[in-house]
Amino acid sequence: MDNREEVRAFLTSRRAKITPEQAGLPGGSRRRVPGLRRSEVAALADMSVEYYAKLERGHLAGVSPAVLEAVARVLRLDEAERAHLHHLAQAADGSDALTRPRRRAATRPWKPHRSLQWTLDAITAGPAFVRNGRMDLLAANTLARAFYSDVYASPGNQANLARFNFLDPASRRFYPDWETFADVAVAILRTEAGRNPYDRGLHDLVGELSTRSEEFRTRWGAHDVRRHGTGTKRFQHAVVGDLTLAFEGLEMAAEPGLTLTVYTAEPGSPSEEGLRLLASWAATEHTERTGPATHGNGLTS
Repeated sequence: MDNREEVRAFLTSRRAKITPEQAGLPGGSRRRVPGLRRSEVAALADMSVEYYAKLERGHLAGVSPAVLEAVARVLRLDEAERAHLHHLAQAADGSDALTRPRRRAATRPWKPHRSLQWTLDAITAGPAFVRNGRMDLLAANTLARAFYSDVYASPGNQANLARFNFLDPASRRFYPDWETFADVAVAILRTEAGRNPYDRGLHDLVGELSTRSEEFRTRWGAHDVRRHGTGTKRFQHAVVGDLTLAFEGLEMAAEPGLTLTVYTAEPGSPSEEGLRLLASWAATEHTERTGPATHGNGLTS
């Protein structure tokens, strides 16, 4: 992705969201642009208009953290947006010439090491899975595979949550709050684009979704980013019905860029019972596919 264009669109979109009143400036009905003018951002950030205009044209290579923080303060960037701005600056510093984009990195296949799969399998009360910034499901416990049965069954999806969200009609049922899930999916991909702008798989995924989904294309153009580490979500599972689940997303120290997510239900709630039913269904499905297990004493279970 073009780093300069990413920077330009991101800073312009954030500037448009800040009203003069929010910045402590007089408003007025004759303003030609939504939000702040470049000159106002420059003055509030204590820099020349020419210098800020250069930043907004995408020239972040060599810019100091202090300057980035001044811009972030004026534009009222949240934690995720601040991190995104710094990632864009790091990407600019990593390119020997912004007019000659770096070759996109190839997407390498990834397999979970045995201890990670053992860890996932040890979590039996809720779905647990590992995903990357492209929202590929890379590893999962049995309950997560049952939970995301629609995703794994989606034609041509390759177990990708963003592709399922925008290209499979089943997502409209699975996600009762579809609009929110769509916003989150795009924000996660946009965040990954800032952190890893030369990822070939990400380029291909964004290109595919932009071509095939107007709803994705519109959201992608908003340049929104966010942290997605904890919260509560609603689902409508094809087998067990309504589920309201809390989630925790944990960055994996041993695998930078990957996130381990665990869904749980409130103890004693209907959703906890729903997860129990889903686990029972998953066990039955597994037995029907593989047959009963045979132990060394010749007995089956």
